[in-house]
Amino acid sequence: MPTFTTADGTTLAYHVMGEGPPLVCLPGGPMQDSVYLGDLGGLTARRTLIRLDLRGTGHSASPRDPASYRCDRQVSDVEALRAELGLERVDLLGHSAGANLALLYTARHADRVNRLALVTPSVFAVGLDITAEDRLETARQRRDEPWFASAQASLEAITSGRAKPADWDAVAPFWFGRWDDEARRFRAAEQQQRNDEAAALYASEGAFAPGATRAALAELPSPVLVVAGVYDVAAPVRVMKEYAALFPQADLFVQSRAGHFPWRDGADAFVTALAAFLDQASAPAPGT
Repeated sequence: MPTFTTADGTTLAYHVMGEGPPLVCLPGGPMQDSVYLGDLGGLTARRTLIRLDLRGTGHSASPRDPASYRCDRQVSDVEALRAELGLERVDLLGHSAGANLALLYTARHADRVNRLALVTPSVFAVGLDITAEDRLETARQRRDEPWFASAQASLEAITSGRAKPADWDAVAPFWFGRWDDEARRFRAAEQQQRNDEAAALYASEGAFAPGATRAALAELPSPVLVVAGVYDVAAPVRVMKEYAALFPQADLFVQSRAGHFPWRDGADAFVTALAAFLDQASAPAPGT
């Protein structure tokens, strides 16, 4: 698989799969092996996916300085990947916590971003507030599920600050549009794919400056697509509407019967929405 070397000498790997124009994909977790993104529900039939293994994850090397796991310090890794690919401008996708990195890159390198897709994004980089009621109201849509009562009790414990370790596992069904054997296998694999040391440092002090980031994004000329799952307790729809409003040119796609991984819950709907967004005429470069 291809690799490149960053400014601090860390060797990073990336994966190339599919056909069509390139789409650079940043995984969440935070600091999760990009393998969980797979082919993004079959988007590889329309786009060449370039999945970056963030430093210390997947097939990428760990850095000499663990402090470089901090989200803002990884912006230069994304820029180094762009240069490695020989692209003047990139179509960029960030999922979950990876959206924070995508936003920080965009705020710093707006002239390098053609289109920006943010899938069930984390809101740390822009400082939005997700309330306990946002999460609980979203969860109540699942009240007819057989697992709901125990999962809801654990979610209430988490949102009120009373969580025990077992509660985090108990709420796993809320992350998926369907809590079935396939989702359980995906969840089990995902738990083994994160660099916990890196995850603990990703949002450490100094990683985010929400006011400055929001000000930069308010001037962004590039089109943006925000994808929300109607069942997603991590990125509730009310907050995703507020999130999309931060950009001058943003559309919000709310996918029905989808959780935090919408390409798994409805591949056709997800691919159709992403392809329609990405296939629009290219945005003009700033200053042209």
